Amino acid sequence: MRLRPSVLATATAFSLSVSAFAQEAPLLKEPALRAHLSFLADDLLEGRGTGQRGGELTVRYLETQAAAIGLQPMPNGGYRQPVPIQGTRLVNGSVVFEAGGKRIAPKPGDEIVFGTASGKTEVAFDAPLVFVGYGVSAPEENWDDYKGQDVKGKILVMMVDDPQPTAEEPNRFAGKAYTWYGRWVYKFEEAARRGAAGALLIHTTPSASYAWSVPANSFSHERFRLAGPGNPIEGWLQEDTARALFAAAGVDLDTLRAQAERRDFKPVELKTAARVQMTSTVRQVEQFNVVGIVPGTDPKLKEQAVVYSAHWDHFGIDEKLGGGRDHVFNGAIDNATGTAALLAMAAEAVRKPARRTQVFLWPAAEEQGLLGSAAYVANPVVPLAKTAADLNLDSLNFVGRTKDIGVPGAGRSSLYDTAAGVARKMGLKLAPSIADMSGAYFRADHFSFAKAGVPAFNVGSAVFSGDGHFEFEHGQAQASAKMVGYKKDYHQVTDEYRPEWDLSGMLQQAQFTLNLGYAVANAPAMPTWKKGDPFGSVKR
Repeated sequence: MRLRPSVLATATAFSLSVSAFAQEAPLLKEPALRAHLSFLADDLLEGRGTGQRGGELTVRYLETQAAAIGLQPMPNGGYRQPVPIQGTRLVNGSVVFEAGGKRIAPKPGDEIVFGTASGKTEVAFDAPLVFVGYGVSAPEENWDDYKGQDVKGKILVMMVDDPQPTAEEPNRFAGKAYTWYGRWVYKFEEAARRGAAGALLIHTTPSASYAWSVPANSFSHERFRLAGPGNPIEGWLQEDTARALFAAAGVDLDTLRAQAERRDFKPVELKTAARVQMTSTVRQVEQFNVVGIVPGTDPKLKEQAVVYSAHWDHFGIDEKLGGGRDHVFNGAIDNATGTAALLAMAAEAVRKPARRTQVFLWPAAEEQGLLGSAAYVANPVVPLAKTAADLNLDSLNFVGRTKDIGVPGAGRSSLYDTAAGVARKMGLKLAPSIADMSGAYFRADHFSFAKAGVPAFNVGSAVFSGDGHFEFEHGQAQASAKMVGYKKDYHQVTDEYRPEWDLSGMLQQAQFTLNLGYAVANAPAMPTWKKGDPFGSVKR
Protein backbone atom coordinates (compact mmCIF):
# COMPACT_ATOMS: atom_id res chain seq x y z
CA MET A 1 0.00 0.00 0.00
CA ARG A 2 1.28 3.49 -0.83
CA LEU A 3 0.18 5.78 1.98
CA ARG A 4 0.00 9.55 1.55
CA PRO A 5 2.92 11.59 2.99
CA SER A 6 0.70 12.92 5.79
CA VAL A 7 -0.18 9.34 6.76
CA LEU A 8 3.49 8.34 6.80
CA ALA A 9 4.35 11.39 8.88
CA THR A 10 1.68 10.46 11.39
CA ALA A 11 3.01 6.91 11.52
CA THR A 12 6.50 8.26 12.27
CA ALA A 13 5.12 10.43 15.06
CA PHE A 14 3.31 7.44 16.52
CA SER A 15 6.44 5.32 16.42
CA LEU A 16 8.33 7.92 18.49
CA SER A 17 5.76 7.71 21.26
CA VAL A 18 5.62 3.93 21.57
CA SER A 19 8.06 1.07 21.53
CA ALA A 20 9.18 -0.53 18.28
CA PHE A 21 5.78 -2.17 18.05
CA ALA A 22 2.72 -2.39 20.23
CA GLN A 23 2.37 -5.89 21.65
CA GLU A 24 -0.88 -5.37 23.50
CA ALA A 25 -4.13 -3.71 22.42
CA PRO A 26 -5.25 -0.65 24.39
CA LEU A 27 -8.16 -0.98 26.82
CA LEU A 28 -11.64 0.07 25.74
CA LYS A 29 -14.07 2.10 27.81
CA GLU A 30 -17.83 1.66 27.96
CA PRO A 31 -19.00 5.33 27.99
CA ALA A 32 -17.85 5.98 24.42
CA LEU A 33 -19.42 2.76 23.18
CA ARG A 34 -22.75 3.49 24.87
CA ALA A 35 -22.83 7.08 23.63
CA HIS A 36 -22.27 6.05 20.02
CA LEU A 37 -24.80 3.21 20.30
CA SER A 38 -27.59 5.32 21.75
CA PHE A 39 -27.13 7.96 19.05
CA LEU A 40 -26.83 5.57 16.09
CA ALA A 41 -30.00 3.75 17.16
CA ASP A 42 -31.98 6.95 17.77
CA ASP A 43 -35.06 7.80 15.70
CA LEU A 44 -33.13 10.87 14.56
CA LEU A 45 -31.09 8.65 12.21
CA GLU A 46 -34.29 7.16 10.78
CA GLY A 47 -33.11 3.56 10.79
CA ARG A 48 -29.96 4.22 8.71
CA GLY A 49 -31.69 3.08 5.52
CA THR A 50 -29.96 2.45 2.20
CA GLY A 51 -30.86 5.23 -0.21
CA GLN A 52 -32.61 7.18 2.54
CA ARG A 53 -31.86 10.38 4.43
CA GLY A 54 -31.01 8.41 7.56
CA GLY A 55 -28.20 6.70 5.71
CA GLU A 56 -26.75 10.04 4.65
CA LEU A 57 -26.87 11.30 8.25
CA THR A 58 -25.12 8.15 9.45
CA VAL A 59 -22.27 8.48 6.97
CA ARG A 60 -21.81 12.12 7.96
CA TYR A 61 -21.65 11.14 11.63
CA LEU A 62 -19.16 8.34 11.02
CA GLU A 63 -16.78 10.40 8.91
CA THR A 64 -16.93 13.24 11.44
CA GLN A 65 -16.14 10.83 14.27
CA ALA A 66 -13.33 9.24 12.25
CA ALA A 67 -11.71 12.65 11.82
CA ALA A 68 -12.21 13.58 15.48
CA ILE A 69 -10.73 10.27 16.63
CA GLY A 70 -7.65 10.89 14.52
CA LEU A 71 -8.06 8.13 11.95
CA GLN A 72 -6.16 8.88 8.77
CA PRO A 73 -8.27 9.26 5.60
CA MET A 74 -7.87 7.18 2.48
CA PRO A 75 -5.28 8.24 -0.15
CA ASN A 76 -8.01 10.31 -1.84
CA GLY A 77 -8.06 12.55 1.23
CA GLY A 78 -11.49 11.52 2.48
CA TYR A 79 -13.21 8.86 4.56
CA ARG A 80 -15.98 8.11 2.06
CA GLN A 81 -15.65 5.25 -0.42
CA PRO A 82 -18.40 5.39 -3.09
CA VAL A 83 -20.63 2.34 -3.49
CA PRO A 84 -22.76 2.67 -6.66
CA ILE A 85 -26.00 0.80 -6.05
CA GLN A 86 -28.99 0.06 -8.23
CA GLY A 87 -32.40 0.05 -6.57
CA THR A 88 -35.28 -1.78 -8.22
CA ARG A 89 -38.89 -2.03 -7.12
CA LEU A 90 -41.47 -4.13 -8.98
CA VAL A 91 -44.53 -2.04 -9.85
CA ASN A 92 -46.50 -4.80 -11.53
CA GLY A 93 -45.79 -7.99 -13.39
CA SER A 94 -46.69 -11.57 -14.05
CA VAL A 95 -45.09 -14.92 -14.79
CA VAL A 96 -47.31 -17.35 -16.71
CA PHE A 97 -46.24 -20.92 -17.46
CA GLU A 98 -47.40 -23.10 -20.37
CA ALA A 99 -46.85 -26.80 -19.65
CA GLY A 100 -48.57 -29.88 -21.04
CA GLY A 101 -51.28 -27.76 -22.62
CA LYS A 102 -52.03 -26.11 -19.27
CA ARG A 103 -51.73 -22.46 -18.38
CA ILE A 104 -50.42 -21.93 -14.85
CA ALA A 105 -50.42 -18.39 -13.46
CA PRO A 106 -49.05 -18.38 -9.87
CA LYS A 107 -50.35 -15.62 -7.62
CA PRO A 108 -47.59 -13.06 -6.95
CA GLY A 109 -46.72 -12.85 -3.28
CA ASP A 110 -48.49 -16.06 -2.31
CA GLU A 111 -47.23 -18.63 -4.83
CA ILE A 112 -44.34 -16.84 -6.51
CA VAL A 113 -42.17 -13.80 -5.83
CA PHE A 114 -39.95 -12.29 -8.48
CA GLY A 115 -38.15 -9.20 -9.68
CA THR A 116 -35.49 -8.15 -12.15
CA ALA A 117 -31.79 -7.42 -11.65
CA SER A 118 -31.37 -6.27 -15.26
CA GLY A 119 -31.55 -2.56 -14.50
CA LYS A 120 -34.41 -2.20 -17.00
CA THR A 121 -37.77 -0.65 -16.20
CA GLU A 122 -39.61 -2.82 -18.74
CA VAL A 123 -38.87 -6.53 -19.10
CA ALA A 124 -40.88 -8.85 -21.35
CA PHE A 125 -39.73 -12.16 -22.79
CA ASP A 126 -40.53 -15.84 -23.26
CA ALA A 127 -38.07 -18.50 -22.14
CA PRO A 128 -37.94 -22.27 -21.58
CA LEU A 129 -37.45 -23.76 -18.11
CA VAL A 130 -34.62 -26.09 -17.11
CA PHE A 131 -34.30 -27.91 -13.79
CA VAL A 132 -30.64 -27.80 -12.72
CA GLY A 133 -30.84 -29.59 -9.38
CA TYR A 134 -29.00 -27.52 -6.78
CA GLY A 135 -27.46 -25.32 -9.47
CA VAL A 136 -24.00 -26.02 -8.05
CA SER A 137 -20.62 -26.16 -9.74
CA ALA A 138 -18.02 -27.07 -7.09
CA PRO A 139 -14.75 -28.49 -8.47
CA GLU A 140 -13.36 -29.21 -4.99
CA GLU A 141 -16.39 -31.45 -4.34
CA ASN A 142 -16.19 -33.03 -7.81
CA TRP A 143 -19.73 -31.74 -8.38
CA ASP A 144 -21.24 -30.06 -11.44
CA ASP A 145 -24.99 -29.79 -11.90
CA TYR A 146 -24.58 -28.16 -15.31
CA LYS A 147 -22.39 -30.78 -17.05
CA GLY A 148 -21.34 -28.25 -19.67
CA GLN A 149 -24.84 -27.70 -21.02
CA ASP A 150 -25.64 -24.31 -22.51
CA VAL A 151 -28.29 -22.60 -20.38
CA LYS A 152 -28.10 -19.18 -22.01
CA GLY A 153 -31.50 -17.55 -22.38
CA LYS A 154 -33.22 -20.16 -20.19
CA ILE A 155 -34.87 -19.80 -16.79
CA LEU A 156 -33.20 -22.13 -14.31
CA VAL A 157 -35.32 -23.81 -11.65
CA MET A 158 -33.28 -25.08 -8.73
CA MET A 159 -33.33 -26.23 -5.14
CA VAL A 160 -31.99 -24.26 -2.21
CA ASP A 161 -29.31 -25.70 0.15
CA ASP A 162 -26.49 -28.09 -0.81
CA PRO A 163 -26.41 -31.70 -1.99
CA GLN A 164 -27.16 -33.68 1.15
CA PRO A 165 -24.70 -36.02 2.92
CA THR A 166 -25.03 -39.76 2.42
CA ALA A 167 -23.95 -42.81 4.43
CA GLU A 168 -21.04 -43.23 2.00
CA GLU A 169 -20.15 -39.51 2.06
CA PRO A 170 -21.30 -38.08 5.39
CA ASN A 171 -19.09 -35.00 5.06
CA ARG A 172 -19.76 -33.94 1.50
CA PHE A 173 -20.66 -30.26 1.32
CA ALA A 174 -19.90 -29.93 5.07
CA GLY A 175 -22.40 -32.62 6.03
CA LYS A 176 -25.63 -31.18 7.40
CA ALA A 177 -24.19 -27.67 7.65
CA TYR A 178 -24.68 -25.00 5.01
CA THR A 179 -21.95 -24.10 2.54
CA TRP A 180 -21.68 -21.10 0.22
CA TYR A 181 -23.17 -23.20 -2.58
CA GLY A 182 -26.41 -23.53 -0.66
CA ARG A 183 -27.07 -19.81 -0.46
CA TRP A 184 -29.56 -18.12 -2.76
CA VAL A 185 -26.97 -15.44 -3.53
CA TYR A 186 -24.59 -17.99 -5.01
CA LYS A 187 -27.36 -19.54 -7.11
CA PHE A 188 -28.46 -16.22 -8.59
CA GLU A 189 -24.85 -15.27 -9.27
CA GLU A 190 -24.12 -18.59 -10.98
CA ALA A 191 -27.18 -18.19 -13.22
CA ALA A 192 -25.99 -14.72 -14.24
CA ARG A 193 -22.44 -15.98 -14.91
CA ARG A 194 -23.87 -18.58 -17.29
CA GLY A 195 -25.99 -16.09 -19.20
CA ALA A 196 -29.30 -17.57 -18.11
CA ALA A 197 -32.53 -15.62 -18.44
CA GLY A 198 -32.80 -15.97 -14.68
CA ALA A 199 -33.40 -18.33 -11.79
CA LEU A 200 -36.38 -19.43 -9.72
CA LEU A 201 -35.64 -21.15 -6.40
CA ILE A 202 -37.96 -23.76 -4.95
CA HIS A 203 -38.76 -22.71 -1.39
CA THR A 204 -39.07 -25.03 1.57
CA THR A 205 -38.60 -23.80 5.11
CA PRO A 206 -36.03 -26.52 6.02
CA SER A 207 -33.87 -25.94 2.94
CA ALA A 208 -33.97 -22.14 3.12
CA SER A 209 -33.82 -22.08 6.96
CA TYR A 210 -36.60 -19.48 6.98
CA ALA A 211 -40.31 -19.25 6.16
CA TRP A 212 -41.85 -18.12 2.87
CA SER A 213 -42.57 -14.74 4.48
CA VAL A 214 -38.87 -13.84 4.32
CA PRO A 215 -38.45 -13.83 0.50
CA ALA A 216 -42.03 -12.58 0.13
CA ASN A 217 -41.23 -9.56 2.29
CA SER A 218 -37.91 -8.94 0.55
CA PHE A 219 -39.41 -8.92 -2.95
CA SER A 220 -42.27 -6.64 -1.87
CA HIS A 221 -39.78 -3.82 -1.18
CA GLU A 222 -37.14 -2.05 -3.19
CA ARG A 223 -34.23 -4.41 -3.75
CA PHE A 224 -30.65 -3.21 -4.08
CA ARG A 225 -27.60 -4.59 -5.83
CA LEU A 226 -24.27 -3.26 -7.04
CA ALA A 227 -24.71 -1.35 -10.29
CA GLY A 228 -24.36 -3.39 -13.47
CA PRO A 229 -26.30 -6.00 -15.45
CA GLY A 230 -27.91 -8.98 -13.72
CA ASN A 231 -30.55 -11.66 -14.18
CA PRO A 232 -33.60 -10.59 -16.23
CA ILE A 233 -35.69 -12.45 -13.65
CA GLU A 234 -34.93 -13.95 -10.26
CA GLY A 235 -37.29 -15.14 -7.58
CA TRP A 236 -38.80 -17.98 -5.58
CA LEU A 237 -41.54 -20.57 -6.13
CA GLN A 238 -43.67 -22.02 -3.36
CA GLU A 239 -43.05 -25.76 -3.17
CA ASP A 240 -46.68 -26.65 -3.99
CA THR A 241 -46.56 -24.34 -7.00
CA ALA A 242 -43.37 -25.99 -8.24
CA ARG A 243 -44.90 -29.42 -7.71
CA ALA A 244 -47.96 -28.54 -9.79
CA LEU A 245 -45.80 -27.00 -12.50
CA PHE A 246 -43.57 -30.07 -12.75
CA ALA A 247 -46.61 -32.37 -12.82
CA ALA A 248 -48.11 -30.39 -15.71
CA ALA A 249 -44.79 -30.84 -17.53
CA GLY A 250 -45.06 -34.61 -17.06
CA VAL A 251 -42.34 -35.03 -14.43
CA ASP A 252 -42.37 -35.67 -10.70
CA LEU A 253 -40.63 -33.11 -8.50
CA ASP A 254 -39.59 -35.63 -5.84
CA THR A 255 -38.13 -37.98 -8.44
CA LEU A 256 -36.02 -35.18 -9.88
CA ARG A 257 -34.96 -34.13 -6.41
CA ALA A 258 -33.70 -37.64 -5.73
CA GLN A 259 -31.79 -37.66 -9.02
CA ALA A 260 -30.23 -34.29 -8.12
CA GLU A 261 -28.55 -35.86 -5.08
CA ARG A 262 -26.28 -37.82 -7.43
CA ARG A 263 -23.09 -36.64 -9.11
CA ASP A 264 -24.25 -37.96 -12.47
CA PHE A 265 -27.33 -35.73 -12.47
CA LYS A 266 -27.80 -33.76 -15.69
CA PRO A 267 -30.06 -30.73 -16.30
CA VAL A 268 -33.62 -31.63 -17.26
CA GLU A 269 -35.53 -29.64 -19.87
CA LEU A 270 -39.00 -29.19 -18.39
CA LYS A 271 -40.79 -28.74 -21.73
CA THR A 272 -42.31 -25.68 -20.16
CA ALA A 273 -42.29 -22.09 -21.36
CA ALA A 274 -42.57 -19.01 -19.18
CA ARG A 275 -43.97 -15.70 -20.33
CA VAL A 276 -42.50 -12.92 -18.19
CA GLN A 277 -43.70 -9.33 -17.97
CA MET A 278 -42.42 -6.78 -15.45
CA THR A 279 -42.65 -3.04 -14.99
CA SER A 280 -40.26 -1.71 -12.36
CA THR A 281 -38.86 1.53 -11.06
CA VAL A 282 -35.08 1.65 -11.24
CA ARG A 283 -32.85 4.24 -9.62
CA GLN A 284 -29.11 4.66 -9.25
CA VAL A 285 -28.05 5.37 -5.67
CA GLU A 286 -24.59 6.36 -4.48
CA GLN A 287 -23.97 5.06 -0.99
CA PHE A 288 -20.72 5.22 0.92
CA ASN A 289 -18.49 2.97 2.96
CA VAL A 290 -16.63 4.87 5.65
CA VAL A 291 -12.93 3.97 5.92
CA GLY A 292 -10.30 5.18 8.40
CA ILE A 293 -6.68 4.11 8.80
CA VAL A 294 -4.22 3.67 11.65
CA PRO A 295 -0.83 3.34 9.90
CA GLY A 296 1.49 0.59 11.08
CA THR A 297 4.80 1.28 12.78
CA ASP A 298 6.99 -1.42 11.24
CA PRO A 299 8.92 -0.23 8.15
CA LYS A 300 7.97 -3.37 6.20
CA LEU A 301 4.86 -4.76 7.85
CA LYS A 302 3.02 -1.42 7.63
CA GLU A 303 2.42 -2.27 3.96
CA GLN A 304 0.13 -5.06 5.23
CA ALA A 305 -3.12 -4.55 7.13
CA VAL A 306 -5.73 -5.97 9.45
CA VAL A 307 -9.29 -4.88 8.65
CA TYR A 308 -12.02 -4.46 11.27
CA SER A 309 -15.53 -4.12 9.82
CA ALA A 310 -19.08 -3.43 11.01
CA HIS A 311 -21.94 -2.42 8.70
CA TRP A 312 -23.68 0.86 9.48
CA ASP A 313 -26.97 0.31 7.62
CA HIS A 314 -30.34 -1.07 8.62
CA PHE A 315 -33.79 -0.89 6.97
CA GLY A 316 -34.58 2.77 7.48
CA ILE A 317 -38.15 4.03 7.39
CA ASP A 318 -41.06 2.06 5.94
CA GLU A 319 -43.79 4.56 5.09
CA LYS A 320 -46.26 1.71 4.66
CA LEU A 321 -46.27 1.43 8.46
CA GLY A 322 -47.56 4.98 8.95
CA GLY A 323 -50.83 5.92 10.57
CA GLY A 324 -49.36 6.45 14.01
CA ARG A 325 -47.46 3.15 14.05
CA ASP A 326 -43.72 2.91 14.63
CA HIS A 327 -42.18 2.88 11.17
CA VAL A 328 -38.49 3.29 12.02
CA PHE A 329 -36.32 0.20 11.83
CA ASN A 330 -33.74 1.47 14.34
CA GLY A 331 -31.44 -1.56 14.11
CA ALA A 332 -30.00 -1.07 17.60
CA ILE A 333 -28.50 -4.53 17.94
CA ASP A 334 -28.23 -5.02 14.18
CA ASN A 335 -25.94 -3.21 13.77
CA ALA A 336 -25.60 -0.03 15.77
CA THR A 337 -23.78 -2.23 18.30
CA GLY A 338 -21.00 -3.20 15.90
CA THR A 339 -20.82 0.29 14.40
CA ALA A 340 -20.43 1.84 17.85
CA ALA A 341 -17.92 -0.77 18.98
CA LEU A 342 -15.74 -0.06 15.95
CA LEU A 343 -15.72 3.65 16.76
CA ALA A 344 -14.65 2.91 20.34
CA MET A 345 -11.96 0.52 19.11
CA ALA A 346 -10.63 2.96 16.53
CA ALA A 347 -10.29 5.73 19.13
CA GLU A 348 -8.00 3.56 21.22
CA ALA A 349 -6.07 2.10 18.29
CA VAL A 350 -5.04 5.61 17.23
CA ARG A 351 -3.35 6.07 20.62
CA LYS A 352 -1.32 2.88 20.32
CA PRO A 353 -0.70 1.61 16.78
CA ALA A 354 0.45 -1.87 15.85
CA ARG A 355 3.19 -3.07 13.52
CA ARG A 356 0.79 -3.63 10.63
CA THR A 357 -1.63 -0.99 9.43
CA GLN A 358 -5.16 -1.23 10.83
CA VAL A 359 -8.12 -0.37 8.62
CA PHE A 360 -11.47 0.45 10.21
CA LEU A 361 -14.27 -0.17 7.71
CA TRP A 362 -17.95 0.67 8.09
CA PRO A 363 -19.59 -0.92 5.00
CA ALA A 364 -22.85 0.28 3.49
CA ALA A 365 -25.79 -1.89 2.38
CA GLU A 366 -24.95 -5.11 4.20
CA GLU A 367 -28.65 -5.76 4.67
CA GLN A 368 -29.07 -5.60 0.88
CA GLY A 369 -26.60 -8.43 0.23
CA LEU A 370 -23.14 -7.42 1.56
CA LEU A 371 -22.90 -4.74 -1.12
CA GLY A 372 -20.61 -2.30 0.67
CA SER A 373 -18.06 -4.91 1.70
CA ALA A 374 -18.11 -6.35 -1.83
CA ALA A 375 -17.38 -2.86 -3.18
CA TYR A 376 -14.48 -2.46 -0.74
CA VAL A 377 -13.01 -5.83 -1.69
CA ALA A 378 -13.18 -4.78 -5.35
CA ASN A 379 -11.26 -1.58 -4.51
CA PRO A 380 -9.39 -2.11 -1.23
CA VAL A 381 -7.29 0.52 0.53
CA VAL A 382 -4.65 -2.16 1.07
CA PRO A 383 -4.28 -4.83 -1.65
CA LEU A 384 -6.00 -8.07 -0.72
CA ALA A 385 -2.71 -9.96 -1.10
CA LYS A 386 -1.43 -7.82 1.77
CA THR A 387 -4.61 -7.95 3.87
CA ALA A 388 -3.95 -10.29 6.78
CA ALA A 389 -7.54 -10.73 7.98
CA ASP A 390 -10.97 -9.19 8.36
CA LEU A 391 -12.58 -9.29 11.80
CA ASN A 392 -16.25 -8.40 11.59
CA LEU A 393 -18.65 -7.23 14.28
CA ASP A 394 -22.39 -7.67 13.74
CA SER A 395 -25.12 -7.81 16.41
CA LEU A 396 -23.25 -7.84 19.70
CA ASN A 397 -24.02 -9.14 23.19
CA PHE A 398 -26.29 -6.75 25.13
CA VAL A 399 -27.03 -8.86 28.25
CA GLY A 400 -23.76 -9.18 30.20
CA ARG A 401 -20.27 -10.64 30.39
CA THR A 402 -19.57 -14.22 29.37
CA LYS A 403 -16.97 -16.84 30.25
CA ASP A 404 -16.48 -17.69 26.58
CA ILE A 405 -16.34 -15.97 23.21
CA GLY A 406 -17.91 -17.06 19.91
CA VAL A 407 -15.63 -17.35 16.88
CA PRO A 408 -17.86 -19.07 14.27
CA GLY A 409 -15.91 -19.72 11.08
CA ALA A 410 -12.49 -18.99 12.61
CA GLY A 411 -11.69 -22.70 12.36
CA ARG A 412 -11.31 -22.34 8.61
CA SER A 413 -7.94 -20.65 9.16
CA SER A 414 -5.08 -20.20 11.59
CA LEU A 415 -7.10 -17.36 13.11
CA TYR A 416 -8.68 -19.99 15.37
CA ASP A 417 -5.41 -20.78 17.11
CA THR A 418 -4.60 -17.10 17.47
CA ALA A 419 -8.09 -16.47 18.86
CA ALA A 420 -7.65 -19.28 21.38
CA GLY A 421 -4.44 -17.69 22.64
CA VAL A 422 -6.07 -14.27 22.93
CA ALA A 423 -9.03 -15.77 24.79
CA ARG A 424 -6.74 -17.50 27.30
CA LYS A 425 -4.98 -14.22 28.08
CA MET A 426 -8.37 -12.66 28.77
CA GLY A 427 -9.44 -15.53 31.03
CA LEU A 428 -11.92 -16.74 28.43
CA LYS A 429 -12.42 -19.89 26.44
CA LEU A 430 -13.72 -20.29 22.91
CA ALA A 431 -17.38 -21.23 22.67
CA PRO A 432 -17.99 -24.73 21.28
CA SER A 433 -18.19 -24.98 17.50
CA ILE A 434 -21.73 -25.44 16.24
CA ALA A 435 -22.71 -26.78 12.85
CA ASP A 436 -23.70 -23.86 10.62
CA MET A 437 -27.23 -24.96 9.81
CA SER A 438 -28.44 -21.60 8.48
CA GLY A 439 -25.46 -20.44 6.43
CA ALA A 440 -24.62 -17.71 8.96
CA TYR A 441 -20.97 -17.61 7.84
CA PHE A 442 -22.10 -16.40 4.42
CA ARG A 443 -24.48 -13.71 5.66
CA ALA A 444 -22.21 -11.03 7.13
CA ASP A 445 -19.60 -8.68 5.69
CA HIS A 446 -16.56 -10.80 6.56
CA PHE A 447 -17.71 -13.21 3.86
CA SER A 448 -16.90 -10.71 1.10
CA PHE A 449 -13.29 -10.96 2.29
CA ALA A 450 -13.34 -14.76 2.67
CA LYS A 451 -14.81 -15.13 -0.79
CA ALA A 452 -11.83 -13.14 -2.10
CA GLY A 453 -9.29 -15.31 -0.25
CA VAL A 454 -8.75 -13.25 2.93
CA PRO A 455 -9.10 -15.17 6.25
CA ALA A 456 -12.12 -13.69 7.98
CA PHE A 457 -14.93 -14.37 10.42
CA ASN A 458 -17.68 -12.70 12.46
CA VAL A 459 -16.89 -12.37 16.15
CA GLY A 460 -19.54 -13.59 18.59
CA SER A 461 -22.85 -12.61 16.98
CA ALA A 462 -25.81 -12.24 19.34
CA VAL A 463 -28.27 -13.11 16.58
CA PHE A 464 -26.78 -16.30 15.24
CA SER A 465 -25.20 -17.51 18.50
CA GLY A 466 -28.09 -16.41 20.70
CA ASP A 467 -29.41 -19.87 21.41
CA GLY A 468 -27.94 -20.65 24.81
CA HIS A 469 -24.41 -21.45 23.64
CA PHE A 470 -22.78 -18.55 25.50
CA GLU A 471 -21.68 -19.17 29.08
CA PHE A 472 -22.66 -16.05 31.01
CA GLU A 473 -20.85 -15.02 34.17
CA HIS A 474 -24.13 -14.46 36.03
CA GLY A 475 -27.74 -15.52 35.62
CA GLN A 476 -27.26 -18.04 32.79
CA ALA A 477 -30.94 -18.84 32.33
CA GLN A 478 -32.09 -15.23 32.41
CA ALA A 479 -29.28 -13.98 30.15
CA SER A 480 -29.81 -16.76 27.61
CA ALA A 481 -33.55 -16.06 27.59
CA LYS A 482 -32.88 -12.39 26.81
CA MET A 483 -30.54 -13.32 23.98
CA VAL A 484 -32.98 -15.81 22.49
CA GLY A 485 -35.82 -13.31 23.00
CA TYR A 486 -34.07 -10.83 20.72
CA LYS A 487 -34.91 -13.05 17.74
CA LYS A 488 -38.45 -11.64 17.75
CA ASP A 489 -36.96 -8.15 17.35
CA TYR A 490 -34.52 -9.14 14.59
CA HIS A 491 -35.21 -6.99 11.48
CA GLN A 492 -38.26 -5.48 13.18
CA VAL A 493 -39.09 -1.95 14.35
CA THR A 494 -38.72 -3.23 17.92
CA ASP A 495 -34.93 -3.55 17.59
CA GLU A 496 -34.46 -0.38 19.68
CA TYR A 497 -31.82 0.81 22.15
CA ARG A 498 -32.67 0.44 25.83
CA PRO A 499 -30.71 2.43 28.44
CA GLU A 500 -30.91 -0.45 30.93
CA TRP A 501 -28.82 -2.77 28.72
CA ASP A 502 -25.73 -4.22 30.37
CA LEU A 503 -22.99 -3.43 27.85
CA SER A 504 -20.20 -5.23 29.72
CA GLY A 505 -20.52 -8.21 27.39
CA MET A 506 -20.48 -5.94 24.34
CA LEU A 507 -17.34 -4.24 25.64
CA GLN A 508 -15.84 -7.69 26.21
CA GLN A 509 -16.50 -8.72 22.60
CA ALA A 510 -15.07 -5.48 21.27
CA GLN A 511 -11.97 -5.83 23.46
CA PHE A 512 -11.47 -9.42 22.33
CA THR A 513 -11.74 -8.35 18.70
CA LEU A 514 -9.22 -5.54 19.17
CA ASN A 515 -6.87 -7.86 21.08
CA LEU A 516 -7.12 -10.41 18.30
CA GLY A 517 -6.52 -7.73 15.70
CA TYR A 518 -3.37 -6.62 17.50
CA ALA A 519 -2.18 -10.21 17.80
CA VAL A 520 -2.54 -10.56 14.02
CA ALA A 521 -1.12 -7.10 13.34
CA ASN A 522 2.00 -7.76 15.42
CA ALA A 523 2.66 -11.37 14.37
CA PRO A 524 5.68 -12.17 12.16
CA ALA A 525 3.49 -13.82 9.48
CA MET A 526 -0.04 -13.38 8.14
CA PRO A 527 -2.80 -15.93 8.92
CA THR A 528 -3.30 -18.86 6.56
CA TRP A 529 -6.30 -20.94 5.52
CA LYS A 530 -6.54 -24.52 6.72
CA LYS A 531 -5.59 -27.07 4.10
CA GLY A 532 -8.53 -28.00 1.88
CA ASP A 533 -10.69 -24.98 2.64
CA PRO A 534 -12.19 -23.83 -0.69
CA PHE A 535 -11.46 -20.16 0.03
CA GLY A 536 -7.80 -20.94 0.55
CA SER A 537 -7.40 -21.65 -3.14
CA VAL A 538 -8.70 -18.21 -4.19
CA LYS A 539 -5.95 -16.10 -5.70
CA ARG A 540 -5.87 -12.66 -4.08
